[in-house]
Order: sequence, then C-alpha cells, then structure tokens
Amino acid sequence: MNASLGRRALAESVGSAALVAVVVGSGIQATELTRDVGVQLLANSLATVFGLGVLIVLLGPVSGAHFNPVVTLAAWFTGRRSEDGLTARDVAAYLPAQTAGAIAGAVLADAMFGKPLVQWSTHDRSAGHLWLGEVVATAGLVLLVFGLARTDRAHFGPVAVASYIGAAYWFTSSTSFANPAVTIGRAFTDTFAGIAPGSLGPFIAAQLVGAALGLGLVFVVVGRPAPGPVSTAPPRGEPELAAPTLP
Repeated sequence: MNASLGRRALAESVGSAALVAVVVGSGIQATELTRDVGVQLLANSLATVFGLGVLIVLLGPVSGAHFNPVVTLAAWFTGRRSEDGLTARDVAAYLPAQTAGAIAGAVLADAMFGKPLVQWSTHDRSAGHLWLGEVVATAGLVLLVFGLARTDRAHFGPVAVASYIGAAYWFTSSTSFANPAVTIGRAFTDTFAGIAPGSLGPFIAAQLVGAALGLGLVFVVVGRPAPGPVSTAPPRGEPELAAPTLP
C-alpha cells in the first residue's frame, strides 16, 4: 500500500459506502420481490458476498480493504511495534472514514429505492443470543483475516472473507454484522437490514469483544501475528482471485 493516507482513507470510505449500499439495497429489493423471509435473507447474503468480494479485489491494493474498524484496530494493535504497521494517525483517519462511508451508503441505498433518505430503524436487536452471535461472527472474521496473513494465505482473502461473511449470515443468530461502521450505518435506514439506534451499543461492544477473542485465537492457533500492514486483498505480485460467484 503505497498510496497517501488521504487516498487510503478515501478508499476505505468509498468501500464502506459501497458495502452498506449493497447490504441495504439488496435487503430492500428482496422485500419488494418476496414475502418469504428465508428468500429475503438468501438474496441479501448472496448480494453481500458478490459485493464484498469485488470491493476487496478493487480497493485492497489501495488501503488494505478493511472497511471495518475492528480489523483496523486489530491491525494497528498487532503491528504497532513495526515500522510497516498501521500508525495511530492511520487509525484516526480510517475509523471516521469507514463510519461516514457506511452512513452515506445507507442513505444512498434508500435514495435509490425512493425511501426517506434518513429514517431511524425500528428493528430492535436487543437480546443476549444476538450479542453472542456478534461475538462469534467477529471473532471468526478476525481469526480468518489474521490467520490468512500469518500463514501466507492472504491471496485467498477476497474469496475467503466474502464467503465467511456469507456463511455467517446463516449460522449466527445476529446475521453477522461483525463491523461497527456497518452497524452504525444500518441504523439510518428503517428497512430489512436496519438496526434500531438503541441496539447499537451492545452490538458494537459484542463486536469489540469478538475482535479481542479472535486475536487471542490467532495467537493460540497459528502463532503471534507477523507485524506489518494487514490487508484482506492479495499481496502485490500474486494473482488476484476473482470475487466468489456464488455470500
């Protein structure tokens, strides 16, 4: 990643916006096409897999394609003693860019479907089993991203990360938000993918706990993560895998 910090932050913002637009927009489209909740979730998860895989391939070489504050924070934590790792300045630029982008993505999705641009979600997600689902989803994501980097398998990132998120839509009770920025963005839309503002705090807390557990699993299962920048995209010089054609 040789781009300036400004370009990297912009890539994180654009990527986060596009990701939330995919999640929210596909949710709206699904509910307009069918009343079957299972089919709605299937459509939503499939669109997310396609979209996330493409975004990682496209923007990974610029910013690392984090699109997620817990990945950024974990990357800074594991690389803070390395000259090649993320700095506190990088984190201070990435996190607000990711969050602002996620909010913009939700507003854009609502605009494309003729919904109110900003309408707070009324979808309450306050329950212990949902918080547990977020802990599991986020821990698995962090284990995957940093495990791939530690075992020199980062070139599988676009397919592996997108596929994991798609699977976690179905095997976690929370449908795998696993991302504080995306969680905040989804509070701005009262549609299928929304989350009530009152549910944000516990959800984000669960994600942070999951991130810590995920890093702990990396240390135990594959060893201490190697310092340096973390990316969900293939390293330069290695062939990029196409986004999955299947969430």
